[in-house]
Amino acid sequence: MADGYLEKHHEAYEARKAAWLRKKKHLPKTTKRTIERPEDEAL
Repeated sequence: MADGYLEKHHEAYEARKAAWLRKKKHLPKTTKRTIERPEDEAL
């Protein structure tokens, strides 16, 4: 019983992981944003 349970959950995990990796590859690259600092650092 335990072996079937573990195999079932491992297969579900692998399917979720594969779907996540496929989705991740199609996401646009995010650009790093620079922090705009005021010219007067005393503020």
